[in-house]
Amino acid sequence: MSSAMASFMFASKKLGFLFSSLKLTSSEHLAQPFAAFFSTHIVGDAPILVRDFIHSVLYDPIHGYFSKRPGSVGVLEKSIRFNQFEGRKAYMQHLDRIYKQNDIAWFTPVELFKPWYAHGIAEAILRTANLSVPLKIYEIGGGSGTCAKGILDYMLLNAPERIYNNMTYISVEISSSLAGKQLETVGQVRSHLSKFKVECRDAADPSGWGHVEEQPCWVIMLEVLDNLPHDLIYSENQVATWMEVWVERQKDSLALSELYKPLQDPLITRCIEIMNLKKDQSSQSKALLMAKGMWAGVFPEPRRCWLPTGCLKLLEVLHGALSKMSLIASDFSYLPDVTIPGERAPLVSTKKDGTSSDHSNYLDAMDDADIFFPTDFWFLELIDHYCSGWLKPGKDNLPKKGKKRRTITLDTSSFMEEFGLPTKTRTKDGYNPLLDDFKNTKFYLSVPTHNTK
Repeated sequence: MSSAMASFMFASKKLGFLFSSLKLTSSEHLAQPFAAFFSTHIVGDAPILVRDFIHSVLYDPIHGYFSKRPGSVGVLEKSIRFNQFEGRKAYMQHLDRIYKQNDIAWFTPVELFKPWYAHGIAEAILRTANLSVPLKIYEIGGGSGTCAKGILDYMLLNAPERIYNNMTYISVEISSSLAGKQLETVGQVRSHLSKFKVECRDAADPSGWGHVEEQPCWVIMLEVLDNLPHDLIYSENQVATWMEVWVERQKDSLALSELYKPLQDPLITRCIEIMNLKKDQSSQSKALLMAKGMWAGVFPEPRRCWLPTGCLKLLEVLHGALSKMSLIASDFSYLPDVTIPGERAPLVSTKKDGTSSDHSNYLDAMDDADIFFPTDFWFLELIDHYCSGWLKPGKDNLPKKGKKRRTITLDTSSFMEEFGLPTKTRTKDGYNPLLDDFKNTKFYLSVPTHNTK
């Protein structure tokens, strides 16, 4: 995920699509413009949705990327002392050395800037939390436990004693190896262990949450959204009907290819409904839409759109289980050098011998490839409002009155200048990698209002 990733550009071929979406049935096999050879245990005899393909590539217990590479996210032995570097050149040389020494895919921001990154998040929680009730924090995908330890450290040192003594920090982690690492990291401070626990499960599975929790709580998701499964929809031109994309294995072959079906999956349908609400709120005029329709008739251009259905599913579960949750999420708002086609398309990257290479086809993803997506934070806000029950359109196709969430999206630099200690990540000449190098990352904050009807 670092900016140093190299991209290999493949020549694209313009392919003809010899079908009409209005005449298709769900069982028809269509033209297959994207195909790849994949030594797969993921796709069997029956086609699967793209989100299920991505989930298996990343999280399959045996063959998944995170299962086979539990060290894909690095852990620094000690914090970086930024004030010892003269400037950017010295810092980048140090960063290059630690990447080569560790031979891992990347270091998360919370790891590179520990403990200051986690301290900024802790300060944001302290300023906005309802401290009349015991503080409860859930972290989804806690990695090596660096964020949890940093927040618990900050609360121990800076919060009123009763806040730290009565708080609970629960990590919901799908990887058993990372769950163990988190306990080891947090356990470096003995008093933290009575407040911290790991639940090894999938946060998007509603059965793991049990009964609905009525008390206020916080949910933290750092670099989680980028690895959540997405679906892909396809249209033969700018005005044709969207179709679901499935992945199938070609008969008597290891090659994978795409299969298109009419929309029928409920999760995809809901995500498109939210996407259409997004378009309805934009300033795009009817005249422009009509012009697009005319243009599509003359120069038909296929469309591909990636949908954050994994995010939608997770937020539906979280809103259902944690009725008064506040949310802090941080992720990439855009990714450089993406060659895979489609709106919100991912990077598919493999790292071997210290060198990263990007694929031009997501079907090339094997058990050594990471798949990560940019986060459309405007779309994320709409999904959040939708899952809270406010944005679901009524009979007049308008949202209900009274927002149930107060939300804000901030650049990482703005967030850290407000809640963090930027002086701690500054070099001698004033260069600050946390503020200057993470221009493509943002924070999303969402808290409940008093509008419950």
